[in-house]
Amino acid sequence: MNYLAPERLDRLAREYVLGTLTGRARRRFERVLKQTPVAMVAVSSWQERFSVLAAGVPAMQPREGVWMGLEQRLFPASAPVKSAAGPLQWLWNLLSARALGGALAGIFLCVVVLRMQPGLIGLEPQVDTLPASYVGLLTDAAGRPTVLASSRRHGEQLTVKVLQPVNVPAGRVAQLWAFPADAPPFPVAVLPPLPAKGSVTLTLPATSEKLFSNVVRLGISLEASPAGPGDAPSGELVLSGHCVKLW
Repeated sequence: MNYLAPERLDRLAREYVLGTLTGRARRRFERVLKQTPVAMVAVSSWQERFSVLAAGVPAMQPREGVWMGLEQRLFPASAPVKSAAGPLQWLWNLLSARALGGALAGIFLCVVVLRMQPGLIGLEPQVDTLPASYVGLLTDAAGRPTVLASSRRHGEQLTVKVLQPVNVPAGRVAQLWAFPADAPPFPVAVLPPLPAKGSVTLTLPATSEKLFSNVVRLGISLEASPAGPGDAPSGELVLSGHCVKLW
């Protein structure tokens, strides 16, 4: 199964965040998450969407009978002690089921909020949704994720994150190509010397929307010189992968 097909990846990420993806399917998708950055981006996008929805739902206070029923089930023999007055009454009130239940609910709520909105404590910028972007995960001949390319939908810069070292022989250039669904490939940019790990930023000849709106794949070939308009890869692609829309 191709987990990186845009519609399938979006559906799996949504079900994973909702918790409706269970059993073997969930375990398989979790393995994909560990190996595929673009899948993590899709999951993060759905987490942000649902956190915005959750923030608009007003808090509901349980009825008094709910707390009483919970207390009677957890501590069926506690009534005589509770009614007894004395110096330890404050300790009983502190350890009552109602107090413990409220504390546990508060802890659970804090965990959920911090997981969905880490920006509240400065872990990362707080945003309502991830920016609309084009993302391509390029893998080598062995299927290992090697380069992650991303650009905002109407931006004019491309960020290239190196996941595995890319060997470019002397006298060659790493040419990035775009492959539209119904047109010949066209050159996008020549990659500068890539670090073993890290990111580089390129300036695109046009906005991402103009360049990638109909592109389904990206690829990198090793060329003797930068490609020009109308050129095609002179040999096999050393890296290639799907180009997906995240919005």
